[in-house]
Amino acid sequence: MVINWNQPGAPDAHGEGKRIPAAEYVRMSTEHQRYSTDNQAQAIREYAEARGYEIVKTYADEGKSGLSLGGRAALQRLLDDIESGRAQFKALIVYDISRFGRFQDTDEAASYEFRCRHAGVSVHYCAEPLENDGSIGSSIIKTVKRAMAGEYSRELSVKVFAGQANLIRLGFRQGGAAGFGLRRVLVDQDGRKKSELGRGEHKSIATDRIVLVPGPEDEVKIVQDVYRRFVHDGMQEREIAAMLNSQNILSDLGRPWTRGSIHQLLINEKYIGNNVWGRTSFKLKREHVRNRPEEWIRSDGAFDAIIDRTVFAKAQAIIAARSEKLSDTEMLDALKKILDRNGQLSGIIIDEACDAPSSSAFRLRFGSLLRAYALVGFSPHRDYRYLQINRRLRELHPGIMTGVITGIEAAGGIALIEEDTDLISINREFTASIVIVRCFQTGAGSLRWKVRLDTALNPDITVVARMNEDNEVPRDFYILPRLDMRSALLRLSEYNGLSFDAYRFDDLSLFYRLAARRRMRNAA
Repeated sequence: MVINWNQPGAPDAHGEGKRIPAAEYVRMSTEHQRYSTDNQAQAIREYAEARGYEIVKTYADEGKSGLSLGGRAALQRLLDDIESGRAQFKALIVYDISRFGRFQDTDEAASYEFRCRHAGVSVHYCAEPLENDGSIGSSIIKTVKRAMAGEYSRELSVKVFAGQANLIRLGFRQGGAAGFGLRRVLVDQDGRKKSELGRGEHKSIATDRIVLVPGPEDEVKIVQDVYRRFVHDGMQEREIAAMLNSQNILSDLGRPWTRGSIHQLLINEKYIGNNVWGRTSFKLKREHVRNRPEEWIRSDGAFDAIIDRTVFAKAQAIIAARSEKLSDTEMLDALKKILDRNGQLSGIIIDEACDAPSSSAFRLRFGSLLRAYALVGFSPHRDYRYLQINRRLRELHPGIMTGVITGIEAAGGIALIEEDTDLISINREFTASIVIVRCFQTGAGSLRWKVRLDTALNPDITVVARMNEDNEVPRDFYILPRLDMRSALLRLSEYNGLSFDAYRFDDLSLFYRLAARRRMRNAA
């Protein structure tokens, strides 16, 4: 419901026919709320019309959680426009107080409104029963509302966790890839199998569930052979990986095998049919926590096993024995060698090292990997691997540029490259810039890309090559016209809604067609 606060003295009285420029900020927390931002915008416009405001700019965060500022590009852009003096509006209208966010700290929730008011932009909540006039009454109501918004998220988090835990205990899969030798199968609410889900596919009906089933017979035999060679033949993970790679057998992710990927295959209980969830948690997006084994949610025997439990137990005993034979000092010496060799530490790097215990062994011995890191003098506050990745992407850029030029010319177009800027002039009609964007993972494992558009050269079209999760080859492409881009910094996730994904393409065939030339008869 939108409360009509229109009364004598409202802003529409400021001059005849003159309306006050205002911006609107809308947010919805999930991409499933299709019409949420439309409903908010409609209410805001009714409020603006009644109060004498004119909406001149919209900032929209679609499918973004209100638990933190991170990932909310529109709100960040809004604050930057206001505080930099670029804003061409005098007021900001928001649907309700929770649209700014459902922060657990009410001081943080209030800070964003304060930053707007401090820069001279008043803030109005069109669906709240208050006039945001700085009075004691409005301040008390806002504080209560912000606390209620944070408590709503906390209670929802508890309910969602309990619901997910219950589904795990019932034997249903919650998130994550199936793994080599296994497949995800969709079942309806009565447990009847519907279809197999491919990589990246998700269920579309809320009442459907996902279970794990054995995959193709050849993959199952490979998994069983890995365990046999490790348990009975005494082969190490790196040796098994080398053997599979020599046979041109790729992992479930389509990559060559490594010591770490073999190790993960050997320690995951899903291969004996156990459904285990909650090893880590990221509640309310505040802090990643590695939970103790007794806190894990599990359902043993939920799926059909492809590895005998006795064989699995022997594999775990072999892995555990590696660290049992070493003292704390010897383990830390091994970890220090890995650090000296790689310049940094992570669970993956440790698991890839053939001369040291696994990351899980360090975690069990020292309580956590972070404590083990601290004991060898490593602080993982920043990951510098991006420097190496960026260097590799710069090396890929000339090859991608050459491919684009070849594609333009094959379509009949003319492409000229400015040597100083790498800007491409196409048919002397429009310009294009080629940008290669690094892929990185969030703490929750989601893929993200950060695109910086060149505002200095200001090309007519920016072609974004979005790299895959290994940063080895382009995953897809975005063809972004300058006229449609409102920000110089774009933050992309795997799925971005129609506002961005309308510009996404699997290849550049459309872009090449833009450069094609057509013969036309002379006009009379």
